[in-house]
Amino acid sequence: MAISSGIDAVLQKAVASGDVPGVVALAATDRGILYHGAFGRQDGEAGPQVTGDTVFRIASMTKAVTSVAAMQLVESGRLGLDQPIAAVLPELAAPMVLEGFDPSGKPRLRPAKRSITLRHLLSHTAGFGYEMLSSELIRYNAVTRTPSTSTGKLASLQMPLLFDPGERWQYGINIDWVGRAVEAASGQPLDAYFRDHIFAPLGMTDSGFELSAAQRERLIRVHHRKPDGSLEPVEVDMPPAKPEFWAGGGALYSTGPDYLRFLRMLLGNGQLDGAQVLLPQTVAEMGRNQVGDLAAGIMRTAMPDRTNDFVLFPEGSCRWGLGYMINTLPAPGGRSAGSLSWGGIFNTYYWIDPARRLAAVILTQILPFADARALALSAAFERVVYCALNET
Repeated sequence: MAISSGIDAVLQKAVASGDVPGVVALAATDRGILYHGAFGRQDGEAGPQVTGDTVFRIASMTKAVTSVAAMQLVESGRLGLDQPIAAVLPELAAPMVLEGFDPSGKPRLRPAKRSITLRHLLSHTAGFGYEMLSSELIRYNAVTRTPSTSTGKLASLQMPLLFDPGERWQYGINIDWVGRAVEAASGQPLDAYFRDHIFAPLGMTDSGFELSAAQRERLIRVHHRKPDGSLEPVEVDMPPAKPEFWAGGGALYSTGPDYLRFLRMLLGNGQLDGAQVLLPQTVAEMGRNQVGDLAAGIMRTAMPDRTNDFVLFPEGSCRWGLGYMINTLPAPGGRSAGSLSWGGIFNTYYWIDPARRLAAVILTQILPFADARALALSAAFERVVYCALNET
């Protein structure tokens, strides 16, 4: 009881002080649930109470799910990590690299030096970026009239590379392409593949790309922080209601308990409650550094309304696996070196600590990403979870 109340106090204080509108947070070890709490309201000061089954837009936390789907297909031989991805996605057979713009404003493009592989895509080293992190891509899309990825249009994926595959780390639309590869290799739409091969086996009944009427009633509003620091609900168009493709990089809805089941599967070497989703050696490979000495996890904004700058750990101290970030240094009072983590644009975050056999997720709904108060709450939650773990 004392363990639970200590974590409760941290979350309750954040809601009461207006740091977050509502929050759901959970943690588990390989022995079972360590903590589960929910505080605040779905509409800020009004509306239903946030509960364990409140639905959140988990955005880029979708990437880990898509990565698991791809690795299932690697296990079955239908995808290869180091084969040219053009074998299943012919549209990526001749990638072009953006080298700037000529005096008239026309993009200067050249053929990439090498083919894109699934390993490149899963590790964000293929060369793709996001507009919100690249003024060059903003300019390119404006000049070429390429739609934004937030529109859900297939044409939005037809962006050039920012560098040759394998030469840098850059967060971008890579996992949207992985989702397309999963569809091509499996013969199923991504929503159906997730349902049949991940969500149903794990009992994730509130996760998907579309909401039922009942789930929509449980959907928390997105909030924006005003100049005075207070929060107000805002309307957002992410994910779009009628997309032309299921965005494997960031369009799922889920709940805290559902996503924790997914994390517990990874913590359990691919298995949870008798369901074998991945082989242990596959989970181990996903958690290994795939980018060598390339620094990962650093994001500089080109769209401050979408994201703040994001450097969770000291620059240069993070790497990337096949689906998530790896911190090479321990967090003070928190996760071990070698832990796996990432988040979503609406300030949702998770981590998996294989060394301590711990997984945790904390969900709120605020734009832009890397909100200072939401990050501070996530760090405080992490510290108190480890305090609780040390007491068990």
